[in-house]
Amino acid sequence: MQSLSAISKLPPKPETQLDTGGLQNTQVNDFLKLMIAELQQQDPLDPMKNSEMLQQLNQIRSIGATDQLTHTLKAVLIGQNLATASSLIGKDVRALTDEGLDISGRVERVTVTPASDNTASSVRVHIGDQRIALSNVREILTTADANP
Repeated sequence: MQSLSAISKLPPKPETQLDTGGLQNTQVNDFLKLMIAELQQQDPLDPMKNSEMLQQLNQIRSIGATDQLTHTLKAVLIGQNLATASSLIGKDVRALTDEGLDISGRVERVTVTPASDNTASSVRVHIGDQRIALSNVREILTTADANP
């Protein structure tokens, strides 16, 4: 039987607790580091089975593929929003400001503001001195609607 002092000399297992925001920002290399640390800290009398290791590797690959797909879809969404907003240049629209006020006028230009965090970039149309989120455009007016 092992003595208690021998057990207390074992190095502590690394903390693997991640919050939701941290998990989204974790890269595949971080998972590999965690797996290596787990292998170094495993019980030699009860090592991880090959099937368990393959399952973890498959999970890492799946997370990496999902992350890459997410980045690709964000880029496609930004491109689609930019194309939609660009098609509004020179057209009269009705929209809501960020404060919820109704505004109508001609779209003069479009801007894209990159996001600093992992959220999607913001595409805005400019009506006079107002910057309107593309999602707040409520109606595209025909010439007859714009000049009643």
